[in-house]
Amino acid sequence: MHINLHKTFSTPHGGGGPGAGPVVLSEALAPFAPAPWVVHDADGYRLIEREEDEAAQAFGRLCAFQGQMGMYTRALSYMMSHGSDGLRQVAEDAVLNANYIKARLSDLMSAAFPDGPCMHEALFDDEWLKGTEVTTLDFAKAMIDEGFHPMTMYFPLVVHGAMLIEPTETESKQELDRFIHAMRALAEAAKAGDVDRFKGAPFHAPMKRLDETRAARSPVLRWTAPEGSNIAAE
Repeated sequence: MHINLHKTFSTPHGGGGPGAGPVVLSEALAPFAPAPWVVHDADGYRLIEREEDEAAQAFGRLCAFQGQMGMYTRALSYMMSHGSDGLRQVAEDAVLNANYIKARLSDLMSAAFPDGPCMHEALFDDEWLKGTEVTTLDFAKAMIDEGFHPMTMYFPLVVHGAMLIEPTETESKQELDRFIHAMRALAEAAKAGDVDRFKGAPFHAPMKRLDETRAARSPVLRWTAPEGSNIAAE
């Protein structure tokens, strides 16, 4: 099983990471895991790097990035601080929050899977935006002007114009209601034809609408001081 540490176990989710996902094995599969292994026994910790001793059946050594160590430490601390009963509670709270958002927005926005409850994600498509000249991207950028980080856009790929909202277990009902109020106001504005509110948004953020396609295809990886600028000496 591959475990996503982001969100579920408190590590950062937005901004692309830092992603970390430990893989856990059943007792039956454990002898075949790839090296290196860390073994803890009466003599302390040992590193097994080859197919020998306890790792005699391992399918080989992997040379790969082992993930973000800080994320593992944070997630482990989170799990230990909550305990098994606490982890169950926060998981149930996350599911409750997502279903609350789905229920409060489904009359204005089209749920991708309207029948039945959702899990920890409320998923909407862009069917409700047809004829408004407002796209999922426009709507998400306008959310920044309302003080909210946009939801995940265009994912999952099988849902056209997807808007994937994942409220965490730590959000209070007051904060959820504030978010829902902003979303409903934006949805009503889009349906009322207030296109100018969305095209070019965000208007009040330090960074305005960026050419994200160009940024992804031609990233600027080295900063160059502008001409005439004074750089302080070391």
